[in-house]
Amino acid sequence: MTRAPWVLTAALLATAIAYPLTAGGARDAVSWTIVLLGSALTVVHAGLSRGWRTGLSVAGLTVLVSVVFESVGLATGFPYGSYRYSDALGPTLLGVPSLVPLAWLMMVWPSWLLARRLVPAHRGGRIAVAAYVFAAWDVVLDPQLVQAGYWTWAHPTPGLPGIDTVPLTNLGGWLVAGLVLMTLLDLLVAGRPAALPDSAPLVALAWMVLGGALAHAGWLGLPGSAVWGVLLSAPVLVVLVRRALRARAARRPAGVT
Repeated sequence: MTRAPWVLTAALLATAIAYPLTAGGARDAVSWTIVLLGSALTVVHAGLSRGWRTGLSVAGLTVLVSVVFESVGLATGFPYGSYRYSDALGPTLLGVPSLVPLAWLMMVWPSWLLARRLVPAHRGGRIAVAAYVFAAWDVVLDPQLVQAGYWTWAHPTPGLPGIDTVPLTNLGGWLVAGLVLMTLLDLLVAGRPAALPDSAPLVALAWMVLGGALAHAGWLGLPGSAVWGVLLSAPVLVVLVRRALRARAARRPAGVT
């Protein structure tokens, strides 16, 4: 069972690689498969590492928060801006397609795990970093799914430079939603010891953001979101590299340079 997260991660990465190589109905099937695999990875890893009650609680919490935010957003335009979904994402609850809460579930756990690694001892900092990662992931994902026709924005500008299909209000909305969700998730999970390393979800996160940026630049004709994916990942990568170098230096025997 402990291999299950890696099996799901490998399947997720292979399916994500297939996305830019497909079109039409095949691409829709790939999109569904990516989200189903990613959400399963969250539940399985959380369940194996912190107990199945916790894994199911993470799923229930994420679905509840996502439906509340998305249904309010659809009805009022707050906090994301005005948008509407296509019919390609399955049946709806309060106007929210069934695939959308699963996409949130795919994103929430790896984002929180990365923040836990970066800020292990400070709850406020951990929540803020987790919300940042959560929102940065969407900066790469949203233009791709608008391009696929899964939703459209009533007023897509002004947006981030280089992204003219997604308004800047969407990024603000994701930060707000991320702060709420990550606060609740941290209260739920932070005190529970981990029985598994967090490597598999973090590999999935790295590939979905940085591999997604590569796909945007090389195959999908979305250079703006590709650049932003790299730029928003840079602070995290710098911190991880610096920590790795410090840890390596600490392991080096005295007098060795």
